[in-house]
Order: sequence, then C-alpha cells, then structure tokens
Amino acid sequence: MSSRYALYFTPPPGSELAGLGAAVLGYDCHSGEFVAQPPLRGIDPEELRTHTAEPRRYGFHGTLKAPFSLKEGASLDDLKNAVRDFASDHRTFAAGTLSPRPLGRFIALTLDMPSVELSLFAAECVAALDGFRAPLSERDLQRREAANLSARQRSLLMRWGYPYVFDQFRFHMTLTGPLPQERVGAWLESLEHRMGEERTLLMDSITLLEQAGPDEPFRVVSRIGLGGQE
Repeated sequence: MSSRYALYFTPPPGSELAGLGAAVLGYDCHSGEFVAQPPLRGIDPEELRTHTAEPRRYGFHGTLKAPFSLKEGASLDDLKNAVRDFASDHRTFAAGTLSPRPLGRFIALTLDMPSVELSLFAAECVAALDGFRAPLSERDLQRREAANLSARQRSLLMRWGYPYVFDQFRFHMTLTGPLPQERVGAWLESLEHRMGEERTLLMDSITLLEQAGPDEPFRVVSRIGLGGQE
C-alpha cells in the first residue's frame, strides 16, 4: 500500500499545547517517537494506554484535510509546493480558545466559540488541494458509509472524500478513543485539570503528514507557515 497524506493543524513543537497532546497520546508526530504517558489524575495507566490507542497513530492534531492517497501522476513534492503556495496566501489568525469537551464518547479539545474564519480557512484548504487526492477505494467507502452518515454527509464523502467538511466541519483535536459512557466524566475532569495556560488556538501553519503504511503512525513531513513564513 502506498503512503497516505493528511493536512492538519499541529501546535508548534516544544509548545505547551504540543506537549500536552504528545503526553496524553503517548506519541509525538513531529519527532515520530512514542513517548511516556505521565499519569492522569483518576485514570489508571492501562486505561490511559488503551483509550488513547486509536488517536495515537494520528498524532495530536486538528484536521484540515483528512488523510488521502495521492492520485496517479502526483508527487509528494508537488503536494508540498501546492500547500506552500496555499499557505502563503493566508495570514496567521487567532481562532479562539480551546477546552476539552465530549464529542459523543470521545473527548477532544474544541473551540469555546465557533470561528467563522477557521471554518472558511478549512473549506478553502479542502477545495484548493483536492486535485491531489486519489478516489476513495471501495473499502474506504464502505467503512465510511457504515458510520451512520446523513444524506448530506454521504454526498460530501462521495465528492470530497470525507463527510465532515464545509457545513459539517467542526474543528477538534482528539485526545481519546471511544470511552465507556460511565468514564467520560472522569476523563473530562482529568484532562481539564491537565490543561495549562496555553489555550489560544493560533492558526499559524498547515502541517503535512505522511502515513507510510496502514499500521504506521502519521509523521510530520513539513510544518508550513502561513503568509510565507517558515
């Protein structure tokens, strides 16, 4: 299987927010290294390992354009250049503040108030770079369609390769896999306690990541600054 690529927002390496995500998930997508998971208050270490396994392979991120394979004839260098061109046409902006919240049985950092600017930025990213995406395989389509999608989400899936774009987009930075319903509250309290002072989402870059194989974690290829900044 060939590599897959994704366009995410990732916090700057070394920042408090990046450290939080890497510590909770046990993986640093910038270095490509698995890291120790410090204890979370009220969460057993085995419970921590188990319920962060699913998001661990993606790394701590907010999705802009979901994972995709490159279409025939497109190269990674082509994609990098296109992302760089797109990023150079957009300025850095503050999207708001983040807090841990449940999304169904998952917990993620989400914005305290919706950001129209971020929603438009993500929509432009999806549309501008979709020409690099290979069509979904039948297996991918079946897997996505099994997720109880609405008619609108199925339509978006077929056209854009992902159901949660445009009006269905909600920025989030996932911290857990699906939790037992009775444990959601304990995890939410523990993650809120773990949050530091750095809660502002500063959209300053687009991060290009690669997954070398289906069982491999995503790893950063390049973090490309907005407005032509490195």
